[in-house]
Amino acid sequence: MKKVLFVLALVVFASCGDDDKNEPKEVIDYTVKNELDIKEYIEANGLDATRSDSGLYYVIEEEGTGERPTASSDVTVAYKGYFLDGNVFDQSGSSGATFPLSGVIAGWTEGITYFKEGGNGILLVPAALGYGNSDRSGIPGGSVLVFEVNLIEVN
Repeated sequence: MKKVLFVLALVVFASCGDDDKNEPKEVIDYTVKNELDIKEYIEANGLDATRSDSGLYYVIEEEGTGERPTASSDVTVAYKGYFLDGNVFDQSGSSGATFPLSGVIAGWTEGITYFKEGGNGILLVPAALGYGNSDRSGIPGGSVLVFEVNLIEVN
């Protein structure tokens, strides 16, 4: 009888767990806030930015003279990534990093194609084209990402 009561107590205890873990997390739409934040950043920094249909803002400081990549190209890019407040979250060395544009965030897949080899500028990436609502490697969900980019080579 003691064993039956013990097993019953374990079953009751186990079933009293946190029910919230099975409920879906609230999905927040950062589109409007990101748009306003990007526009404020552009104005505050005197940038001449262009907005694409996807919501990506980009500044071409120098278009470059070499080959223009496509969304499926492998590229070498020197970059610095930071938040709107200027805090840097990632940076390559001056020799850059090589990767396929098909394997990066959508803001890069689109944005790097606006440059030719040797070109440089700024990408202002809203969360929907970055990491969305998910926290990722020290980047809080919903964050606007700013990248200074230099397209070194289309490989």
